[in-house]
Amino acid sequence: MPFGEIVCGSPGSGKSTYCYGKHQLFTALSRPISIVNLDPANENIPYPCAISISDLITLQDAMTTHQLGPNGAMLYCIEYLEANLDWLEEKLDELGKDAYVLFDIPGQVELSTNHESLKRIVERLTKKGFRLAAVHLCDSHYITDASKYLSVLFLSLRAMLQLELPHINVLSKIDILSRYGELEFNLDFYTEVQDLDYLENTLNASLPPKFASLNLAFISVLKDFSILGFETLAVEDKQSMLHLTQLIDRATGYIFVPSQDAPQPPETILADPEAAATARPNLMSLMSTAAGPLHGPSVRDIQERWVDHKDEYDQWEKEQWRKEGDLVREEANKREQEKARRTNMV
Repeated sequence: MPFGEIVCGSPGSGKSTYCYGKHQLFTALSRPISIVNLDPANENIPYPCAISISDLITLQDAMTTHQLGPNGAMLYCIEYLEANLDWLEEKLDELGKDAYVLFDIPGQVELSTNHESLKRIVERLTKKGFRLAAVHLCDSHYITDASKYLSVLFLSLRAMLQLELPHINVLSKIDILSRYGELEFNLDFYTEVQDLDYLENTLNASLPPKFASLNLAFISVLKDFSILGFETLAVEDKQSMLHLTQLIDRATGYIFVPSQDAPQPPETILADPEAAATARPNLMSLMSTAAGPLHGPSVRDIQERWVDHKDEYDQWEKEQWRKEGDLVREEANKREQEKARRTNMV
């Protein structure tokens, strides 16, 4: 059974960087991963691309042939992909039955909020057997401004209602949040979307009085739904990526089964060489992934690491890396000396 993620978000939110970081992480973990680029305007792809919509249609082709602007051409490309979805399905079949696929979606937000083509593509993939989760990335600097934060909340809510998938909202680039000034509230206020009434005074102070009723109505709508929440992400931090990966695995029900020759507790993996890895039972992974506690730093730890004391932690981390490098060099020198000693004895 193939699994995957619909990686969406506004332009500059870090979608391609996230896909590249996840490819590096999964490669190190020996987990299968393939990335599908569905952005026909993305000419500088940083990650190894298994499938690209540019092989089917490009943004420039749509603009030239139909005399469309960039936005209209982008919508046309996604509609063209929907009309030729057999092409994508054939390419996905070539990835195998154990595929884990990241779908890198264009940054045009209407594709994930109100345009129907992407939704129908997702529905078709789900019927084909894909277990998908939506990973909606939002640039964390938006939480430093009350009106921008409110916009991010509505954008995330609309994407959740539109895509109808297990959904994880992510505040990306949390490692550079401190560059944009101090937060008005603690970080958990924004990640847990706590009592939004506290934002009313800030909004009213930054906008003309005639918008006071509108601000109150916005807050009321968000509180009525009460389904929003955010995770944080620093792509270059391994623990942050691992924690988010565990959340996504739990949302999709994915359980990674290592190869049969990998060290593992006895009788936890059925030795059936013909079965797909995702079809072989793995009791240990099932209990630890689906029912076990989520391991990772708390929001307060994240705020201390990346917001309140970032410089101190960065210095400490560099020192740890230096010590680790010294140990590796010492071990390498010892092995070389031992090798030279044995050579001399012979």
